[in-house]
Amino acid sequence: MSATGTTILHSARLVSGGAIADDAWLLLEDGAVAARGTGDDWPRNGAAEVVDAAGGILTPGFIDLHCHGGGGAAVDDGADSIARVVDAHTRHGTTRSVLSLVSAPVDVLSSRLAAIAEAKARDPRVLGAHLEGPFLHPDFRGAHDPEALRDPDPATVGRLRDAAGDALIQITVAPDRPQALTAIETFAHAGVVVAVGHTGADRDLADAAFERGATLLTHAFNAMRGIHHRAPGPVLAAVNTPGVFLEAILDGSHLDPAVVRMLFDLAPGRVALVTDAMAAAGAADGDYVLGELEVTVSGGVARLAGSETIAGSTLTQDAALRRAVDDVGLSLPAAVAALTETPAAVLGRADRLGRLDPGFAADVVLLSSALEVEAVWAAGRRFR
Repeated sequence: MSATGTTILHSARLVSGGAIADDAWLLLEDGAVAARGTGDDWPRNGAAEVVDAAGGILTPGFIDLHCHGGGGAAVDDGADSIARVVDAHTRHGTTRSVLSLVSAPVDVLSSRLAAIAEAKARDPRVLGAHLEGPFLHPDFRGAHDPEALRDPDPATVGRLRDAAGDALIQITVAPDRPQALTAIETFAHAGVVVAVGHTGADRDLADAAFERGATLLTHAFNAMRGIHHRAPGPVLAAVNTPGVFLEAILDGSHLDPAVVRMLFDLAPGRVALVTDAMAAAGAADGDYVLGELEVTVSGGVARLAGSETIAGSTLTQDAALRRAVDDVGLSLPAAVAALTETPAAVLGRADRLGRLDPGFAADVVLLSSALEVEAVWAAGRRFR
């Protein structure tokens, strides 16, 4: 990892804002993009680092809205593990992460939220915490401990908000839990991004959740009712509601590429590619723990031990980019936007993150023509 300084990257194919600029250059200074242009007029003096991209691809840093672990470590396990998780995903181009916690007792979640708050205070790569539970429907719990699930009553909502402070930036709520619609409104009014997920809700109930302030659908199609021709469910409710975004896990297991293409066609600019990664992302197959549940990873697919239930993914965002282009058939600008601009918009950070324009954060990924990561800068620091 290098210190923040002045960096020039030149002779690149720059992909940002839905467009491609050839023979482009960027000036990074004091943690932000200071200038950009094309051709040979890039500043020749004063840079601590000059990088010849040699025709490589420059994109904004990837933003992951949903990450439980990586590099053999889990977000749930405290400061050292959080650092390992963030470093592991940075090597794959993720420069900003929302760290996700699985369902657990409220006291345990409070402690884990405090650890994420501390990480957020010291590392700009940590955007904050996502509570993926405990307010989930037991019939659609996925890889969550059923004993930890509970209703979002005002006392519990207040305890979790107090424990997290401003670090709680996202929460998944099943609108079919008692008191859920009131809780959705409470979180939304507090500036927390509320996602509908792990739910048996029909279209009408999902619509009610979006009307009360939810703006995101947690890993579309997974842990929820699908689309039936007489019961369209929460996916089409999200698609048909302007301003609502949808997460998609493009790992080859959670969604068929044709379904992902359908989402992009139905909701252009509103699909965010996330990892939902657990500890095995960027690590080996084997036995792991997700929250309190045992997970077996084989062939890169994570499942609850002894079952067929998918337990997160081993995905990294650079792999999601390659799948979006090669398997889904998205254009490179559209695929990049789903990893950058769209998640920034979900978080209300589209004025600062997700593009390579002057004034935006100096979060940059240098890719080969095969979309393999060659170098990464986060907040102006080089991490690879």
